[in-house]
Amino acid sequence: MLRKIIAVACLLAGINSAWADPPDAVVGASPNAPYLLAGAPTFDLTVVQFREKYNRANPTLPIGEFRTIASKEDDSPLLTRAASKLNENLYASTALEKGTGKIKTLQMTHLPLQGNEEKTARAMSVNYMAALMRQFDPVLTVEESIIKVNELLEKGKGQPFYQYQVGAIRYVIADNGDKGITFAVEPIKLSLSEP
Repeated sequence: MLRKIIAVACLLAGINSAWADPPDAVVGASPNAPYLLAGAPTFDLTVVQFREKYNRANPTLPIGEFRTIASKEDDSPLLTRAASKLNENLYASTALEKGTGKIKTLQMTHLPLQGNEEKTARAMSVNYMAALMRQFDPVLTVEESIIKVNELLEKGKGQPFYQYQVGAIRYVIADNGDKGITFAVEPIKLSLSEP
């Protein structure tokens, strides 16, 4: 139980990351995750709207209601954090813009199990992560999204922060070893290049 509490605490502390121009890069940790910064973009979607849309598209992989996490002194006053336990070793979490409730990041964290159960548990986690990916890239088939998530998890293995950008979406992998691996989806600001 203590392991799970520690893992959820690490998850809810946010993924340490840095803004980076390369679309496919491993980046060292910075003091703040991009979604924690003032002016960071949001999805034009609240967590309630997301859950309704997600659960309608994925009835066999439901996400339950997100519960607000009590703020700590070091938490950003601009965010509300919430989490949903999907099963014994998989959690979904989000950071919401205060006032609007719009999503700044959606995260799923797989807590590794010991023994024979890990393979089945990881496959279930990958299915959830792939379903999350399809919410933001609906042209992907189930099989394509599972392959893509597995590729991202492999590239991010052992890395504190790995990102892959597709258009205005950033997929982030944060491997915290035996504390779990997090798959996150975040919006990014696009800018026009100067002529």
